[in-house]
Amino acid sequence: MKENIKKNSINDILEALGDTPQADELYIYISKENIHENPFPYPFRSDSYTILIILSGSAKIQFNLMQYNLQPDDIVLISPHTVTHIIEIESSMSLIGVTFTLNFALSHSLNRTEVNAFEFFASKNALNLKLKKEEIEGLVKLAYLLHEKNTAASAFYGKELLTHSFNLLMYQVAAIYRERYDEIITKMTRKEELTSKFIKLLEENFKKQRKVQFYSENLNMTAGNLSKVLKEVSGRTTGELIDAAIITEACILLANPALSISQISDELNFSDQSFFGKFFKKHIHLSPSEYRRKT
Repeated sequence: MKENIKKNSINDILEALGDTPQADELYIYISKENIHENPFPYPFRSDSYTILIILSGSAKIQFNLMQYNLQPDDIVLISPHTVTHIIEIESSMSLIGVTFTLNFALSHSLNRTEVNAFEFFASKNALNLKLKKEEIEGLVKLAYLLHEKNTAASAFYGKELLTHSFNLLMYQVAAIYRERYDEIITKMTRKEELTSKFIKLLEENFKKQRKVQFYSENLNMTAGNLSKVLKEVSGRTTGELIDAAIITEACILLANPALSISQISDELNFSDQSFFGKFFKKHIHLSPSEYRRKT
């Protein structure tokens, strides 16, 4: 089943944005005009890494059930398989996006052992950082340079210039990440740390474990205290987050026409298709088949 789960490739993303490919496994998106409407109204997974640099505007975006309010001067680092759901474009946005596959990163690294220096590669969660003005300016210049070399890869030393441009950008992002990492860990409260642990536990178990008690026992807390902490940090209780994980996965699976609703019901461990349909309609206000027709 996992092989059949629909993911958005770089080309899928380009199609939604109305743009064309540049080079294999790498794409640099630079807003030519502000984004007013949501190009991805439904949750999805991508098979690539993405670096987003927010230049103007704002949006509410959910990554793996955690909601982020993106603002100007934010950088967002998104790993493959992260479940992304754009909730709302609050004000028209201008941004730069660099999207690439792991294969591209490995084949265009100056020193393969140095790929391990890019610690954000290994993260399963999106990372949102606020940048200083000079950091934003530096990254924008490097993104434009990479875009230029990516669209002129057939020139003399084209691949070499592309590789060096890519590494310049990656090392700059890595430097910012390293500078902020200790600060992020220090500032993370016990409640935020607990929420992060819960989300990780939920991602690994939500298809088979839907009882609040399973999660509270694994985190050595009472069910009531766990729900209170999660509500304070994320705005949702334990039960609501469990339901959200199931619904989000159902939406992703329903976007794949190769899967029948019965198969999706089985994959999510519902006792039967009817029970899955009632559960889905309760949360989305559409039946699974109605939702599929709309996507």
